[in-house]
Amino acid sequence: MGDIDLVLRSSRVVTPDGTRPASVAVRGGRIAAVLPYGSVIPAGARLEDVGDHAVLPGLVDTHVHVNDPGRTEWEGFRTATRAAAAGGVTTLIDMPLNSLPPTTTVDHLRTKQSAARARTHVDTGFWGGAVPDNTPSLRALHDAGVFGFKCFLSPSGVEEFPELGPDRLARSMAEIAGFGGLLIVHAEDPRHLPAQRPGPKYADFLASRPRDAENRAVERLIALARRLDARVHILHLSSADALPLIAAAKGDGVRISAETCPHFLTLTAEEVPDGATEFKCCPPIREAANREALWAGLADGTIDCVVSDHSPCTTELKTADFASAWGGISSLQLGLPVIWTEARRRGHTLDDVVRWMSAAPARLAGLDRKGAIEAGRDADFAVLAPDAAFTVDPARLHHRNRVTAYAGRTLHGVVRTTWLRGRLVMADGTFPAGPAGRLLERNN
Repeated sequence: MGDIDLVLRSSRVVTPDGTRPASVAVRGGRIAAVLPYGSVIPAGARLEDVGDHAVLPGLVDTHVHVNDPGRTEWEGFRTATRAAAAGGVTTLIDMPLNSLPPTTTVDHLRTKQSAARARTHVDTGFWGGAVPDNTPSLRALHDAGVFGFKCFLSPSGVEEFPELGPDRLARSMAEIAGFGGLLIVHAEDPRHLPAQRPGPKYADFLASRPRDAENRAVERLIALARRLDARVHILHLSSADALPLIAAAKGDGVRISAETCPHFLTLTAEEVPDGATEFKCCPPIREAANREALWAGLADGTIDCVVSDHSPCTTELKTADFASAWGGISSLQLGLPVIWTEARRRGHTLDDVVRWMSAAPARLAGLDRKGAIEAGRDADFAVLAPDAAFTVDPARLHHRNRVTAYAGRTLHGVVRTTWLRGRLVMADGTFPAGPAGRLLERNN
């Protein structure tokens, strides 16, 4: 145990073998060992005893729209990653759209990496995009280090990132399967999206994004994944009606997985006021009964992980009209307390939350040094006061535009400190280390 530089001690350390008292020894930014609680501290090591606060592996958020470069007035690497660190997220993967240019070629990836370099407070990787005209670029993007490829089946909302029609979807999926890649999909079938334009009433907006659009899209993806032996991930699952389809496909050996988001697990259509477009997202927040079924799907493993789909915009784009307002919920900083508040009420534990929000997203992206407190992993930690409560004040959020659907809600779970590779990067809402994040690539 020579050269240990940090020992993080707590009566509640969440490990793959369960939560227990432990001392986590760190050497050179990695976990050297998980020791018994009362172990002798090696000479020269710094001891951080956090008492009864829970030590979690840093969260891994694989669904974040940073929008940088090009739409940095919506967000940006500096602000997004500060919000991440404040929320106990130590690794994020940036989505390929809403930035200009989108991440659809190797040159565009390099532009994105240049914008992020030396500005991130947490480790940051990148998804590539699959659009109608870039199938020949997919293998090169894979080789350049993107973690997989996102596509839309319905319009994305931005002209520079068009959706894939049925033929293009099959062609892109076959190409990606050919080199062992991962396709992640915004699954709404445009043939089941009514042409009506909603106004300020949430009920009208909800009717314009019916469950059947998701269900039919999931059916199509399962059939293609089965035929092509492709690896496919369903993004931001909202319709609980699709859960039996996914469960059956998994049982048949189809390589399909699914995520959902904090807003689908905590918010309900019945509580969304008319004109309150801070609640707008696509697919939409659905009824309370649907929320309950999503929790059941998460508990039984049909849903693999919970990620934010942090999709911010300027305040001006959140008009009171659900047709024209930008769709997206900013929750990067709040995901952990939002989920923990609801999970603890339902009898779930921090072990469950870590599985959903750290271990499973890390596994999805192939981040084998993230997602767990065990020897050999990066020393990424979130120190949580799980019983402490706070009321969400938008002024205390760190993302650029402080619009949130959670304003005024009382949540449990306060992130006291966040550690990245053994370095303290956030302490009670301050950032003592400055930008310490690294840019991640799939192949390194």
